[in-house]
Amino acid sequence: MAHVAEHLSVVELAETVCPSFQEATHPRCGGEGYPDGPGRASTRGGRVVNDHNEAFVAFDTSKLRHAVAIAEDGRTGEVRFFGEIENTATATAKLVRKLAARYRRLTFCYEAGPTGYGLHRLIESLGHECVVVAPSLIPKKAGDRVKTNRRDALGLVKLLRAGELTAVWVPDTRHEAMRDLTRAREAAVEDLRGKRQQASSLLLRLGRHYPGKKTWSQAHMNWLASQKLDHAEQRIAFEEMLLAIRQAQERIARLEQTIGVAVPDWSLAQVVTALMAMRGIDFVSATAFLAEIGDLSRFRTARELMGYLGLVPSENSTGDKVKRAGITKAGNRRARRILVECSWSYRHPPRVGKEKLAKVAAAPPAVREIAWKAQSRLSARFRALTRRGKRQTVVVTAIARELSGFIWAVNREVVARPATAM
Repeated sequence: MAHVAEHLSVVELAETVCPSFQEATHPRCGGEGYPDGPGRASTRGGRVVNDHNEAFVAFDTSKLRHAVAIAEDGRTGEVRFFGEIENTATATAKLVRKLAARYRRLTFCYEAGPTGYGLHRLIESLGHECVVVAPSLIPKKAGDRVKTNRRDALGLVKLLRAGELTAVWVPDTRHEAMRDLTRAREAAVEDLRGKRQQASSLLLRLGRHYPGKKTWSQAHMNWLASQKLDHAEQRIAFEEMLLAIRQAQERIARLEQTIGVAVPDWSLAQVVTALMAMRGIDFVSATAFLAEIGDLSRFRTARELMGYLGLVPSENSTGDKVKRAGITKAGNRRARRILVECSWSYRHPPRVGKEKLAKVAAAPPAVREIAWKAQSRLSARFRALTRRGKRQTVVVTAIARELSGFIWAVNREVVARPATAM
């Protein structure tokens, strides 16, 4: 009895010193009093009034459903998993309107991926900011081996609130259409290459070798058509391969013709014409490069463009030890491949051929000067690196890095030209 009386006196004393002792030990709501809990909200005029005026929303997108996480502003702001919604414009707009009624400012984000930019354009049309995040630049914990939609959305919204995410450039619908067109041509070229390899492999197994020097020329095609195979089954298979090659070539021709019709009405048509004055860059490569990169004016310096293309050396230095390795290969691989292919032309001495004269004449005078300066420097640079014993692949990559700098300078001249004319 004495022990019970002593315990009651302690409780009475605690309630006297702290009137909320009973609430602290027995909270009315399971979420109250916990840092990760929802906290309280008061109502005024039938509308919830929250302590936070800004919220950050992250989507973990997929084909059918989006996982949604919300983080309120401030270091101590609540971070919670909202749930999953259907991947439809109606469901997304309903969610945005619901959150807009509670918060004064909303910032959305999701990773760039196969779902495209439709979600970004929908949220922007509703009057809110939406960031499309570069997946390769998202900070990740080395020891985090568990991946779910819920965890991805929660991690993404925390990084968005902390400002640790890197946004990608979002093209408009016309630019995205041009990108799809140039990528369709690239896919057709890859398809043609595979079909040619199949035909060459068949003849190699049969011991048939083309005596000429250049393959897949008109002379080579005539030689292929003249081949007589012993068995009817092989002849049918070979003829089908040749038919597939011709169809792939016709497909490429149609796509290139469509590109030629679409470019004059494109916003970057003047830049395409200017880039064609550069050695090694023709109409298709200039269009494909700009379709992948977009507006070059968003790069403040040429070094930013080089880094974006992944043409700068990687580095792993610590203390007094400096260690550099191969290029980072970050950014758009298609644009990087186009530049590397164009850079092979600088292994020859500087000159302007007959076919190039009209393209150079169509460019502004300032662009012509840049193009000739690039030819003189890069050709000399190619020979100098080769004499030092560098591998050809290393040399052409270095030339591609400097070529991107000249391309940036050409774009700057084209952009500044209308402003000067006005």
